[in-house]
Amino acid sequence: MPSRPNILIIMVDQLNGTLFPDGPADWLHAPNLKKLAERSARFANCYTSSPLCAPARASFMSGQLPRRTRVYDNAAEFASDIPTYAHHLRRAGYYTCLSGKMHFVGPDQMHGFEERLTTDIYPADFGWTPDYRKPGERIEWWYHNMGSVTGAGVAEITNQLEYDDEVAFNATAKIYDLARGNDPRPWCLTASFTHPHDPYVARRKYWDLYEDCQHLLPQVPAIAFDDQDAHSQRIFKANDWLNYDITDEDIRRSRRAYFANISYLDDKIGEMLEALETTRQGQDTIIIFCSDHGDMLGERGLWFKMCFYEGSSRVPLMISAPAMQAGLVPAPVSNVDILPTLCDLAGIDMSEIMPWTDGETLVPMAGGKQRSRPVMSEYAAEASYAPMVSLREGRYKFNHCELDPPQFFDLEADPHELTNLAGKPEHADLVARFMAKVRAQWNMQAYDAEVRQSQARRWVVYEALRNGAYFPWDFQPLQKASERYMRNHMNLDTLEGSKRFPRGE
Repeated sequence: MPSRPNILIIMVDQLNGTLFPDGPADWLHAPNLKKLAERSARFANCYTSSPLCAPARASFMSGQLPRRTRVYDNAAEFASDIPTYAHHLRRAGYYTCLSGKMHFVGPDQMHGFEERLTTDIYPADFGWTPDYRKPGERIEWWYHNMGSVTGAGVAEITNQLEYDDEVAFNATAKIYDLARGNDPRPWCLTASFTHPHDPYVARRKYWDLYEDCQHLLPQVPAIAFDDQDAHSQRIFKANDWLNYDITDEDIRRSRRAYFANISYLDDKIGEMLEALETTRQGQDTIIIFCSDHGDMLGERGLWFKMCFYEGSSRVPLMISAPAMQAGLVPAPVSNVDILPTLCDLAGIDMSEIMPWTDGETLVPMAGGKQRSRPVMSEYAAEASYAPMVSLREGRYKFNHCELDPPQFFDLEADPHELTNLAGKPEHADLVARFMAKVRAQWNMQAYDAEVRQSQARRWVVYEALRNGAYFPWDFQPLQKASERYMRNHMNLDTLEGSKRFPRGE
């Protein structure tokens, strides 16, 4: 290993962590991820900082919780003065590159990356801003609805397949290009896909893999609306669930397509890993596999994300690095731990890293050490009417919102979170202890006021900027055609030799 290893980060979107109890579940057709799992530290209880794309990704990149990043929802600006792992690594001498999605909102579309190979799949402006001033309002043109479930099935090309095909092609091409040695710096390449995010549509070759799958119905059937907790009821309303008749066949088809898209991703990941190995970079490259948040996949009748139940908030995390022992790590950890872990593995001075993060390095945790603080999550976006927070510590999970009764679950005894212990007298002391931790960590009234102010400001700015000539913030990848392939300012013999890897064989 060189003193500064190369780093490949593979991020996927909306991948349910319960499907990765110790690497991919046995029944998933994911040979490349299973091979990666064999040589990785596998964090079975990793949690997102927020069960929504943009807040989770800003936290993943910065190591900070959403209240600190101020990326509360999918249309909140990620400020340029917040250091990300791309900044830290680039400052230490790394070439940093992104192929794919990171859902940056605002005029800064780089956030420390030296190069981006694709545009994003989602908009970079303030158009997806929720509005706490109008609780219960459905914003029809961008809110989720259950059409993703009733419309599940097979297609050979979709908006998302087109995007992820491009992400994989560019990432794999970049791995080959880095092998040529034209840049002596160590590199960090992030390949970030949009699958298996809904809509639940897959290519036939992957769909057919799950024809006889025994996992096409949820373990916890749909719970009647009146028996759902208050936030789940809000999610049902936000997703227009009440206006759809969801059948068992809809559920089977949706889950089948979701599993099929995990296999699709596995093929794309296999292309990148093969490129690493065939260009002799495999031994010098740390590999991290992660997701931004999960998907409820019909458990309890819930779909998509936006809640703290395990399917939505728990995510896979696998790290293949010589400094980290391969094997299962059951201790709860967080996606905000990835930034300090990257810096630790890259040999960067951690005294400059830790003041900027809510996370902890996972390097010692792969050897059995416990996280020193509870895992914290926050949510303040669509389907919520006020900020929500969650703590995972040991076997327990505690969820709090000022509008609702608390939720308290023993995940060892009750992995499906069917029994809320918060109102049971025998657990009163534990509930009081967790509530004290919430109060110590969050000023919920101030948090609520900050979210409302942010939303109100963005509604004004968005409406103003869409009035008249519109200047988009969406990233525009540029290709210099004059520097690609063969051009007449190049020597053909030199070009052919420099582009070949390996040379002389």
